[in-house]
Amino acid sequence: MGIGPSTKETSLHHFRDPLLAVFANDPDIDFQGVVVVGTPQDNKMKYLVGERTARWLAGMRCDGAILSSDGWGNSDVDFANTMEKIGEAGISVIGLKFIGQQAKFVVENDYTDLVVDINKSTTGTETEVVGENTVSETDATKALAFLKLKMRKDGK
Repeated sequence: MGIGPSTKETSLHHFRDPLLAVFANDPDIDFQGVVVVGTPQDNKMKYLVGERTARWLAGMRCDGAILSSDGWGNSDVDFANTMEKIGEAGISVIGLKFIGQQAKFVVENDYTDLVVDINKSTTGTETEVVGENTVSETDATKALAFLKLKMRKDGK
């Protein structure tokens, strides 16, 4: 499991990334940037990725973060762990990923309760249409709204 045609973000999508467009143009937040991390094969390294990401965000004094993933299945281990580590660092965190009909993560924790599903297919499945299930401006706006609410609830 992992990236399929409909969850694959093309080069054009990266150049016109809706997350960047929405976050950079919102006057209510201090958008600090993007952290890109990989999905290691080894479980020990999967946990290290989450720990390092949380430390990086804490070092930047972030109050909130949106964690986005374009994979599923085994990638849920990295995703859930990274959300947990960010949350444990005292940073409000919201997830953004393809969930679809599977409707459940391979692993879950207290911090995977707010994840925006980027599924667009009517069947809730990964399709063969390139980019069909990638992040849209609506997804980005919804994730940012949830993050603002979570930060308010968390007292930030």
